[in-house]
Amino acid sequence: MEKIVNKLIELNKTISTMESCTGGFLVSEITNISGSSEIIRYSAVTYSNEYKIKMGVSAETINKYSVYSMEVAHEMAKKISDFANSDYGVGITGKINNPDKNNLYGEDNVVFLSIYDKNINKYFDNKITVKNKSRKMCKKDIVKMFTKEMYKILEINNK
Repeated sequence: MEKIVNKLIELNKTISTMESCTGGFLVSEITNISGSSEIIRYSAVTYSNEYKIKMGVSAETINKYSVYSMEVAHEMAKKISDFANSDYGVGITGKINNPDKNNLYGEDNVVFLSIYDKNINKYFDNKITVKNKSRKMCKKDIVKMFTKEMYKILEINNK
C-alpha cells in the first residue's frame, strides 16, 4: 500500500472509495500510510442499498443485476470518483460468508472490485471468491487484490 500511496503522490493523482462488504477496511489501510491525506479525497461505506442509491448508484442497476454484481461495483467506482472529483474511484461490493435476507440473489462468497480511471474513462475489474475464512481475513485478501490491481494500473497508465 505504501508504494501505491507514494506513486499517487508522485503522480499528483487522487483516489476515493465506496465500500460495502469491506466496511472501510481499504480506506483504513490507505490512511495508515503517512502522506495519504495528499491523495485520498473521500470515502463512503455504503452497506445498504439505500445509501448506495443516495450516493448515485442506480436502483435499476441494483434491481437488474443484484447489489452483488460488477455492474454495481462499476457504478460505485464512477459515482464516488465523480462525487469527490478524484482521478480514481474504487467500488467494492459482495457477500462475505453470510446470506443477506434483504438481497436474496447474487453470488454467495464473491466480492466485486472495480477501479475507475476518470482520466481515460476506463474500469479495471476483479472478482474474488471468499469462503471459509474470517471476515477480517477476507477483507485482507480483498485489499491485497486491490493493491496488485492498482499498482498495475499506475504502472501501465502513467509511464
